[in-house]
Amino acid sequence: MNYRRTAQKDPAVVLLAMLVVRRKMEGKPAIQLNAKALGTAALSAFGALALGVGMCLTMVWGMLVQGIIVGIIGIILLLSLIPICRGLK
Repeated sequence: MNYRRTAQKDPAVVLLAMLVVRRKMEGKPAIQLNAKALGTAALSAFGALALGVGMCLTMVWGMLVQGIIVGIIGIILLLSLIPICRGLK
């Protein structure tokens, strides 16, 4: 049997369209993609991945010390997002 995705929509495209429509309905400006926004997104993804890998190292693979070190690095990366997003006042 040949399964084709003719009738299905890609969820990422639908969510992106919903984001654009919702911002327009609320009267907000379009999202600006600059270096700070991309860097913040990359830092948050890397921090969450580091925290998750640290948890896996500790609980699944039994490497307690290495998992704690990697997890603390992930926590520090995620905490560094606070001054980046909100600023120091």
